[in-house]
Order: sequence, then structure tokens, then C-alpha cells
Amino acid sequence: MTKGYDCDIIESMYSRNEEELIAVGLTIGRSLQAGDVLVLTGDLGAGKTTLTKGIAQGLEIKQMIKSPTYTIVREYEGRLPLYHLDVYRIGDDPDSIDLDDFLYGDGVTVIEWGELLDASLLDDVLRIVIEKVGDGRRISFAPQGKRSQALVEEIGHGTD
Repeated sequence: MTKGYDCDIIESMYSRNEEELIAVGLTIGRSLQAGDVLVLTGDLGAGKTTLTKGIAQGLEIKQMIKSPTYTIVREYEGRLPLYHLDVYRIGDDPDSIDLDDFLYGDGVTVIEWGELLDASLLDDVLRIVIEKVGDGRRISFAPQGKRSQALVEEIGHGTD
């Protein structure tokens, strides 16, 4: 399913409902710094956009978060800019958008369906896998790089 991602899941948590999934996102958002890149992986309806709503709250974004499915990219302003991408529709043609405009800059980048991108396009990235388990969701973290490793440790302490 992934294209060359070489990172192991080192932390998992469980949310029983949408509110808890948003709370996990809030914790993540509060820990994010400029240049952080998150790749959200999960089946259709797993909760990628719901998690992003919480991330946006943690970034002090007041706008309503919508799925970027048809627009490819949505930008939001808060404590840091949030670039919310959905690359499902670009498939194997990442050159159809200029990813460099959104990666490792002044904002935070959240990429839904990012596992469809070649991993070599991304340097230090935190993969977040969301899986439906019963009525809830298992959220697993797989860091690739030093910053994303530190981010997982910070997120883990924020949920204790």
C-alpha cells in the first residue's frame, strides 16, 4: 500500500468516538512546529478529515475544516498556516501540483492519502494510520526522521 515508507509504528492510541478523535488531533496540533509534515493514511471514512479538524483546533484555526478532496489543497491561517492536501486524485502524478510550495516551510502540512506519493518526495514525515476498530478508531504513529520522532514523543506525553 505504501510506496517505500520505511518507518515502524512506535505508538498507538484508541478513540471511541469522533470527539475523542478530534481531541487526539488537538493534542497533535498543539505540538506542531513550522515545517512539520503529516501523512494521514486510512480507508475512506476512517477519520482523516476529522483528525485534521482537531489538528486545526490545536493550531488555533477558527475556520471550518473541509475535506480537500476536490480542491486538492485547502489553506487555513492560525498559530501556523495549515496546508491540508488530499492527493488521492493526483495519484502517480505528484508534479500536477507543486508540493514544494507546501512542504517544510512556514506552515504545517497534512496530506490525506499521502501513502500514494513516493516516499522519496518526503523527508522527515510523521505517518498517522487511522483504522476502524469496532465503533472506534486506532490511531498509530510511524515517524520517519528526527523531528517526527520527537513529535511522537511529545504527543505521547500530551495524552498521558
